[in-house]
Amino acid sequence: MKIALIQSSLVWESPSDNRINLEAKITEIKASVDLIVLPEMFSTGFSMNASKIAETMQGETVLWMQTLAKSQNCAIAGSLIISEEDKFYNRLLFVFPTGEIQYYDKRHLFTLAGEDKIYTAGAKKQIIEYKGWKICLQVCYDLRFPVFVRNVENYDLLLYVANWPKVRINAWDILMKARAVENLTYTIGVNRIGVDANNHQYNGHSQVVDYLGNYILEPQENEGVFIVKLDTNNMHETRKKMDFLRDKDRFEIQD
Repeated sequence: MKIALIQSSLVWESPSDNRINLEAKITEIKASVDLIVLPEMFSTGFSMNASKIAETMQGETVLWMQTLAKSQNCAIAGSLIISEEDKFYNRLLFVFPTGEIQYYDKRHLFTLAGEDKIYTAGAKKQIIEYKGWKICLQVCYDLRFPVFVRNVENYDLLLYVANWPKVRINAWDILMKARAVENLTYTIGVNRIGVDANNHQYNGHSQVVDYLGNYILEPQENEGVFIVKLDTNNMHETRKKMDFLRDKDRFEIQD
């Protein structure tokens, strides 16, 4: 599978400006790719002003994602603020080339920023199937909670989108490798760059780690589109030879 990671600065609480900027990057991709990944809250930045800027699943940004997925003939993933039944969600959408949508609502809300007071946590793990790959969808702070993503489903790719600040980027780098190794899976993280309205600095470090903890794409700090090609064959062979996941602890997660 060929995947494009888009690492970009974001315009604060301006979905239209962010759609324009990101579409320019997407349409400049000359290579044929299967999946394009955008950061967390790519249309607004990491904002708690959900009542002001939230959109619905029938809103302009969702329609924009569907239109681009069809025109580019590839899947597009990224999270945005969604309003649904009087609740707000930090929702990671996975839009298929047909326009079909599957999604994951961020489960672990960032209490230090008050995200838990504004948004509703997701209730379930979401693994989607696309082009023979099983992809586990995750958002930012979820990275700190390994139990929830324990690879009991034999997924092939762990996908994180984020607004992870520069001040804690060392933890991001360490945990990305840890999640890859402990789950014997490819792990992708797409983060933003720039400075937001709260003066939080972001230095990206979007990256791709293989199932043994080796970088396929080393952490990047510049704005840009980074393309990688992944193959499940070697990963599956490694799992057959070194299947420590069969010795995993058995447990149930309670809500």
